[in-house]
Amino acid sequence: MPAEENQVAKRAAELRKQIAEHNRRYYEEAAPSISDREYDRLYKELVDLETKHPGLASADSPTQQVGGKPLQQFAKVTHRAPMLSLDNTYSEEEVADFYKRISKLLPNEKIPVVIEPKVDGVAVSLLYENGKLKSAATRGDGVVGDDITQNILTIKSVPERLRGDAPKLIEVRGEVYMDKRGFEKLNAERKKAELPLFQNPRNAAAGSLKQLDPKIVATRPLGLVCHGTGGTEGVDVDLHSKIFPLLKKLGLPVTEKFWLAKSVDEILEKIHELDRVRKNFAYETDGAVVKVDSFAQRERLGFTAKSPRWAIAYKYESERVETHLIDIVVQVGRTGTLTPVAHLEPVFVSGSTVARATLHNEEEIKRKDIRIGDIVVIEKAGEVIPAVVEVKTSARTGKEKKFRMPNKCPVCGGKIVQDEGQVALRCVNAQCPAQLKRRIEHFASRGAMDIEGLGEMMVEQLVEKQLVQDVSDIYELTKEKMSILQRMGEKSIANLLGAIEGSKTRPLWRLIFALGILHVGVSSARSLADHFGSLDELMNASVDELQRIPDVGEVVAQSIHDYFQEPRNRKVIAHLEKLGVRPTVEPKKKTRDSAIAGSTFVITGTLSQPRDEIAETIIARGGKVSGSVSKKTNYVLAGEDAGSKLEKAKQLGVRVIDESEFRKLLAR
Repeated sequence: MPAEENQVAKRAAELRKQIAEHNRRYYEEAAPSISDREYDRLYKELVDLETKHPGLASADSPTQQVGGKPLQQFAKVTHRAPMLSLDNTYSEEEVADFYKRISKLLPNEKIPVVIEPKVDGVAVSLLYENGKLKSAATRGDGVVGDDITQNILTIKSVPERLRGDAPKLIEVRGEVYMDKRGFEKLNAERKKAELPLFQNPRNAAAGSLKQLDPKIVATRPLGLVCHGTGGTEGVDVDLHSKIFPLLKKLGLPVTEKFWLAKSVDEILEKIHELDRVRKNFAYETDGAVVKVDSFAQRERLGFTAKSPRWAIAYKYESERVETHLIDIVVQVGRTGTLTPVAHLEPVFVSGSTVARATLHNEEEIKRKDIRIGDIVVIEKAGEVIPAVVEVKTSARTGKEKKFRMPNKCPVCGGKIVQDEGQVALRCVNAQCPAQLKRRIEHFASRGAMDIEGLGEMMVEQLVEKQLVQDVSDIYELTKEKMSILQRMGEKSIANLLGAIEGSKTRPLWRLIFALGILHVGVSSARSLADHFGSLDELMNASVDELQRIPDVGEVVAQSIHDYFQEPRNRKVIAHLEKLGVRPTVEPKKKTRDSAIAGSTFVITGTLSQPRDEIAETIIARGGKVSGSVSKKTNYVLAGEDAGSKLEKAKQLGVRVIDESEFRKLLAR
């Protein structure tokens, strides 16, 4: 094989591998790792290579396949008619080429097309027989999908029985979405509960549909938009535009608006009109779908191996807006890490008003040459945290200022250091008020000492009023001291004091984790508690002894040792003990009948109950819970939005299980 052909073949193989992995993450995990635009660029490159070099094409290429494999935990449903994906483009010129192409295939015919919103949701198919919902399924691989009937029935807009004179059989195609406002509310609740935030409404909807417990799905603000049909019996409709009133008459939710067009100019005009009004829809949209209206013409136009020739999706660019970067403010976290944040002139983007954007670190600011006073371009595109993607250097007046990280802590004026191999800077003053607030929040959080009522706003007041100087002062709070705080009535004070009192006998591992020792997570805290059995023993342990514990390496051991050698930390611990904090050591439970005894688990992603509760269940059955995946890991329990730990498990060949399989293990 000539060198050039060999290079082309290697590139095609590399693209297939990348695209297959991105398909798996998108369709099977609902956790895409690249943008739609970047995915489409890779896909188009592969299509172009296979077109120019037909010998490279193969049946297992992603260009010949649809969607992803059905998940293992759901029953399977075979679609009456295949659910094919659409070719898509970001180019108006390619939309024009699409219409010219179908006009050549159907010469001397008028070809009306329908333009409708491309809902950014999860493709589903609902099968109604004699008016009753028989099944609901995901797209899957286009032929077979996952049975999500019980989950679909929790969506209020989905009827279990159709209205009026229903046809004998109708396969309804649509998109499940998460309501924009509901998404923001859900993330606010998750933030309050200290759960991982959903990245965007589409991922949240996909993750919801993959829940094995319909009760959880019922709590999610999901909706459905129906936009077409698959297999039908007893449906006498010849135009796609007639489908919408039919579905609406049957009681199904349909797209809010659609347009008809008969020329390239009209198609582009309607695409622009949709772009102007789509922000008012309850759901996210990322494009416009152009479909031939006549079913008879569709039949003659036919299909490729993956997509219909009679439709194309035009995708809008991610919404970007310009605004003024007023200032760059450095925030200080619980461990002292300094993070620069852009303060912006408030601007409305992607459904919400944005006034701040993360800048990550000083290196990122230098790379993008971001300056205070710049006109910047920000992009949200459904993401939780907006980002500065571009600087309008042409708009500079010369008054803009370069940003430099401070040489001392912006809150307390203390010394800052840069740990070896790290980009971030850290304030080393343990009494820094910013760190103190974050430490108290961490100490009281649900995964640590679980003190309900001691949230961000309360902590802010306690520190500002100097009622707490360290975490031990929490246990010296009284009704009289808290009476000066805003929005604290007698009942609220009583509830908080009760929660504080109840936290005094939390398990030892919770106190170890709550202390906020650098690099010590929940699993390490559990291992330390199991090994030493008391805080005194742990405080006096040497680095060598610490390193002999599972989950504790050289860096973590040194961090633990350094923490307990600090006189200020020892003083806080002594004060906690004096005030009655008596952590309990959980007794080992008999595990003779447990199928998971001796097995090591890693828990990742969002599950139907808090991770710490699941961890306690595992430990009670004789298993172990680790914070990192290694060859010694027996199981990775993965929920929705699982990330790098799931990837590492797959690389190492560690068995990955979902909640359903986990419950089966427990039942043995």
